[in-house]
Amino acid sequence: MNADATLKLRLFGDMLRIRRVQERIESEYLKDQMRTPVHLCIGQEAVAVGVCAALGRRDYVSSNHRGHGHYLAKGGDLNALIAELHCRETGCSKGRGGSMHLVDAGVGHLGSSSIVGGGIPIGAGLGLAARLRGEPLVSAVFFGDGAADEGVLYESVNFSMLKKLPVIYVLENNGYAVCSQVASRQAGDNVFHGLGPDRLPSAIVDGNDVLAVYERALAAAARARAGLGPSFIECRTYRVLGHAGCASQDSKGYRPGEEVESWMRKCPVAALRDRLMDEGVLTQTGLAALEAEILAAIDAAFAFAQASPYPEASGLGQYLFRGE
Repeated sequence: MNADATLKLRLFGDMLRIRRVQERIESEYLKDQMRTPVHLCIGQEAVAVGVCAALGRRDYVSSNHRGHGHYLAKGGDLNALIAELHCRETGCSKGRGGSMHLVDAGVGHLGSSSIVGGGIPIGAGLGLAARLRGEPLVSAVFFGDGAADEGVLYESVNFSMLKKLPVIYVLENNGYAVCSQVASRQAGDNVFHGLGPDRLPSAIVDGNDVLAVYERALAAAARARAGLGPSFIECRTYRVLGHAGCASQDSKGYRPGEEVESWMRKCPVAALRDRLMDEGVLTQTGLAALEAEILAAIDAAFAFAQASPYPEASGLGQYLFRGE
């Protein structure tokens, strides 16, 4: 199998894994064993996988509240993720952070923030840290169109351009901030695409085409490593479920039904699956084996989480910042 086919299979496997994990979380959520709000990324898998595939293991990621896909695509431990959702001591944040505060420093995923736009200056800071240490590392920061309304984005991008920091700004434009459509919040059709490419290379890409995302992220990472500064990638995509929780908790009426159905037909996982089938890279037997492997790992992760202990009450004050 050639390298191109191997890459495509890897991208597909990563997207399928994220999709199946999200579906399992959604199906288990109302059992009330995961006592943390969840923001699922079903429909947006191609962005996380395409960008993270262009990064090295030590490169940095700064994520947001809808961050399960970023965490898994960067190589975050699945058992630790599911345990964190169950608020267990074996979770990636020791059961104290929940769904919106995921971290796996061993693979460069240095945290996600529940504050809208909160991870953006952190991503810029990680780029600054790499520059000051003389390390050839890249910082990728993921944020949504709601965070694009925040002033901290403009401050961070400006600082990154000024200092030529190795940062990739990844806007996951899924069209909505909670229930507010992007056109009701932004006067223009795009955010940073008016600047010259010498100052901030930017592009709008199909966020449901993982190969298009990967190619653009690969170019941005190469630019960053060469010391040429930041890049901006707007990925047009869609979250199939509502803002938070599971399908039965979705708010009704703010999205036309035909809009949701139209985007579901553009499923990034199904699109790459069909392409690989047509190219003869993926077979039904191979797909079945991959599905079985993924589902077995998910079963094991949920069993691990449910068998893990809760944090001890005596440790309530651990890991807190004390300013005295």
